[in-house]
Amino acid sequence: MKSKAVALRAVRILLILLALAFCAYSLVSSWDDAVQAFQQMSWFTLVGAFAAGCAGLFAWMLGWRTFLAGLGSPLPLKAAFRIQYISQLGKYVPGKVWALVTQVELSSEYKVSRARSISATLLAVATSTACGLAVAAVTLPLTSAAARDRYWWLFPLAPVLLAMLHPKIVTWCLDTALRLVRRPPLEHRVSLGATLVAVGWTVLGWALFGVHLWLLCGAAGGSGAGLPFLATGAYALAFVAGFLAFIAPGGIGAREAALVLVLSPVLPAGAPAVVAIASRVALTVADLVGAGIAFLLGRTGGGGPGGQDLPGGDVAGSVAERAVDPLP
Repeated sequence: MKSKAVALRAVRILLILLALAFCAYSLVSSWDDAVQAFQQMSWFTLVGAFAAGCAGLFAWMLGWRTFLAGLGSPLPLKAAFRIQYISQLGKYVPGKVWALVTQVELSSEYKVSRARSISATLLAVATSTACGLAVAAVTLPLTSAAARDRYWWLFPLAPVLLAMLHPKIVTWCLDTALRLVRRPPLEHRVSLGATLVAVGWTVLGWALFGVHLWLLCGAAGGSGAGLPFLATGAYALAFVAGFLAFIAPGGIGAREAALVLVLSPVLPAGAPAVVAIASRVALTVADLVGAGIAFLLGRTGGGGPGGQDLPGGDVAGSVAERAVDPLP
């Protein structure tokens, strides 16, 4: 057993180092373009966009934590922060599974079963995708003809995906998947209350990412009363497009292409590419800063539901924990 634990720890370290290497490559490969983009913007704008991006990532982490608590594994904020921010470096490795693998392995250190960890992550991903499509469907058809003509087929999926987040449907899907791999069904079912809390955190995250992109668009010459809505919808659509590009690490390429398409009619020539590059670098740095803080926090004081927490860290977890109950 000891040798198995050592091997698993070595695999975790290898995955994290691999993710850091790909993340660093992503920054270095676009550094010259990023410097040129940053030179066209004020430091005030860049700091504001960076802060909004960090806040959006934090809101999404709280959504994932809410799902995990709803499944019966409430975690202190410090533990959830460490797991989420370190594991999200895996999205920079080609393929979409490495962030999930890292998250599952890190969660096991806090006595979270693999079934619950995978289920919470899948729910968080489904929620961010469904809410992102909903945000894009609400904001873009009236503000971007280009997005309406190119991505119209995605918008009708929004209500379908949102409806599929209902606890009864979610529970059936997860239990069916577990049965197929010969695992017992989930002990706890996420209630409607916990789902709504997680959706709320996710939508707040989308709004903050909208602020992030709006600030960059304004600095690149964009203006008008509809720009905040266009920026929010553009980022949501670009994120979904990047997610659908399965191989591309972090959705690179697909996300930027969607941003350029949507923003080109409202920004000066060349500005959409500048905004896309600035957004990519700012959010990559946000991921690295979050992971760095998570490494510095370490495991002490946050090693389980009884561990100490950051001030005010039990808000989302306690709400979701109270919401764990049988389905109506």
